[in-house]
Amino acid sequence: MSAQPDATQEPTAPDLHGAFHVYDTTLRDGMQQEGLNPTVADKLAIARHLDGLGVGYIEGGWPGANPKDTEFFRRAATELDLQHARLAAFGATRRAGLKAADDPLVAALRESGAGVVTLVAKSHAGHVEKALRTTLEENLAMVRDTVSHLRAEGQQVFLDAEHFFDGYRLDRSYALEVLRTAYDAGADVIALCDTNGGMLPDWVSDVVLDVIDTTGVRVGIHCHNDTGCAVANTLAAVAAGASHVQGCINGYGERTGNADLVNVVANLELKLDRKVLPPGLLTEATRIAHAVAEVTNVPPASRQPYVGTSAFAHKAGLHASAIKVDPDLYQHMDPAGVGNDMRLLVSEMAGRASIELKGKELGFDLSGDPDLVSRVTKRVKEMESVGYTFEAADATFELLLAEEVTGERPSYFEVESWRVITETVPNPRPEDEALSEATVKLRAGGVRYVVTGEGNGPVNALDQALRSAIVQAYPEVARFELIDFKVRILDQGHGTDAITRVLIDTTDGEATWVTVGVGANVIEASWEALVDGIAYGLRRHTA
Repeated sequence: MSAQPDATQEPTAPDLHGAFHVYDTTLRDGMQQEGLNPTVADKLAIARHLDGLGVGYIEGGWPGANPKDTEFFRRAATELDLQHARLAAFGATRRAGLKAADDPLVAALRESGAGVVTLVAKSHAGHVEKALRTTLEENLAMVRDTVSHLRAEGQQVFLDAEHFFDGYRLDRSYALEVLRTAYDAGADVIALCDTNGGMLPDWVSDVVLDVIDTTGVRVGIHCHNDTGCAVANTLAAVAAGASHVQGCINGYGERTGNADLVNVVANLELKLDRKVLPPGLLTEATRIAHAVAEVTNVPPASRQPYVGTSAFAHKAGLHASAIKVDPDLYQHMDPAGVGNDMRLLVSEMAGRASIELKGKELGFDLSGDPDLVSRVTKRVKEMESVGYTFEAADATFELLLAEEVTGERPSYFEVESWRVITETVPNPRPEDEALSEATVKLRAGGVRYVVTGEGNGPVNALDQALRSAIVQAYPEVARFELIDFKVRILDQGHGTDAITRVLIDTTDGEATWVTVGVGANVIEASWEALVDGIAYGLRRHTA
């Protein structure tokens, strides 16, 4: 049976054979992360994002073993138009006692439409005997037969040598023989897999050097992060001669994850001057990493190197003072190189330079008014001492700054009063949800409004009532939506009488802003953050 044409990329994809390979396995290995369960549509969307980063290969999944992955390859043939990557199908060598041509899982690889197949094979003698329950000789035959069969069908073949590093330690000669067998049968690359993630960089380097010197195969590297060294181990393998790197966007993967592919390629390009992506595409890294996080519904890690929101964030006043002179003094690179931005955090640690630079970032030139800078700095420190935080709440800080600059806090409505009531019944049934009702009285646009709102909790009811009142004077409020709500108890020793801090994320569909409120209880704190969120949004739309 002949392999089907790979309609997703074969006509346009470059011939990457012989070039350095950047191989993404997010859609297969990355999806083994706890809590990830993407739909086929999700996987197609992620594949488009990965192609936008310029990776050379995208591993789409295991057709035949997983119905969702089979469907992914079927739809990819007509729905993906990859500009940079080639689609790879993942699968295993044939089963013991069968011919590769007769194995239905091998047939699924042939018929997947993918021009590249990545086979996983046992290179650990103990796994062959205990997991596969076959002989070492039969395992070699399984590798040889499957690789040569798929090559004869016109597909490019890579081999993932599973548990290679542990197998190398147990029986070096057998582990190396598996590699030679696959390479001699036509595999283009042999990826050495640190499947259990227990290796360290020096160990990886020594083994890769030995493999290349002893076998002459083209070596790839596939690392897991159980020692926290997946990226370092990958770079050590490249330094030792590996020319194919595997990893996942955002470091997704089972247990502690796989090597974060963005970190790997950024380090190769920016630190080691190895050009492994098409020119200019590394600047898309931050956008793509965050876009994939949105599809997977896993919040982006703020402290993720290169692309995290905190990767180039500066809090200490000393740092801000230095950055004011030269940003490179406290940054290892220009964040624009990966599409990120420098951020200045306003906090109790902030000095005058932090406030001045943050003001400039928000459109306020404070450089000619040292008294104003001192006043804002003092106010920030006083407010943070009682529970406020401005590190994330840029919107609240901008309102504060505008108040100090103009002498009046931006306000588009005047609240007379508000109240909220929650009613429930003893021993409620599942269908007897507690209902909250809020009443807000305010003046906006010269008109007095008294509005009642209902919600599934007091904060939701207040939000509904506040919006219903203000939208009558400012229709643009209809676009505002509360998308996140975080509560922090500050002085926990006081129990239910503790000071509460609330952070609220609001969006208008184009931008997102964060406001903060502090109060004696969660409702008071939430009200303050809600009011600031509406005020900031109106400032955006009426400025």
